[in-house]
Amino acid sequence: MEIIRVTRDNLESEHICCAISNNRDIQVASKKAWLADRFDDGLVFLKSTERGKCFIEYIPAEHAWIPIEADGYLYIDCLWVSGSLKGHGYSNELLGACIEDGRRQGKNGLCILSSAKKRPFLADPKYLKYKGFSVCDEAAGGIQLWFLPFADGAEAPRFKECAKHPQVGENGYVLYYTHQCPFNAKYVPIVEKTAEEHGIPFRAIRLDSEEDAQNAPTPVTTYALFRDGEFLTNEQMNEAKFLKLVSR
Repeated sequence: MEIIRVTRDNLESEHICCAISNNRDIQVASKKAWLADRFDDGLVFLKSTERGKCFIEYIPAEHAWIPIEADGYLYIDCLWVSGSLKGHGYSNELLGACIEDGRRQGKNGLCILSSAKKRPFLADPKYLKYKGFSVCDEAAGGIQLWFLPFADGAEAPRFKECAKHPQVGENGYVLYYTHQCPFNAKYVPIVEKTAEEHGIPFRAIRLDSEEDAQNAPTPVTTYALFRDGEFLTNEQMNEAKFLKLVSR
């Protein structure tokens, strides 16, 4: 597989991910703006030359938009290969490139979010275990932090206390999210409108800075939905999914 590194110089011309191709699409615009602001922090976005969902995105953990303590590690925002591109070893190639880069930089290792059982939009725990990762911390609700150390004795990453027991101090539905995930630019307003039309208490809080994300009351910052103060799900919602969730 030929790998392209997306940079500030080619960001506008490159297809980024997630089967979204039109630069005028709000999802593309929000994601590319978020990426552009992260390159100076060391963010790396590698993707296949083939169009489709085949990429890895990672950043020095000190600048990751997630409440963890992981100095000296690289944090993988997302490793995603799907559709016709699955089954060719591309995930291994992309992860291998990340490992090689981390070793070259003298990092302590890699870390990534997952869970005991596979959840949408989180790394597959079976794949992580196969590649040598192990669990280094877990938050209430089953969200886990996995790591792959490069050397014995490296201190393991951990969640900050604010994320260990995810909860918020208000009733109704509260959503924390970022524009790291392009789907949010489209679907968060849809859920907001749906909630308003059906009289459902709902508030969306967009995390707009590294500091806000690193001190969020949730281990997942790309999308974390709470109900009556308790963490509910990290799965993005459209109108139908949200109403089905509310009806339960």
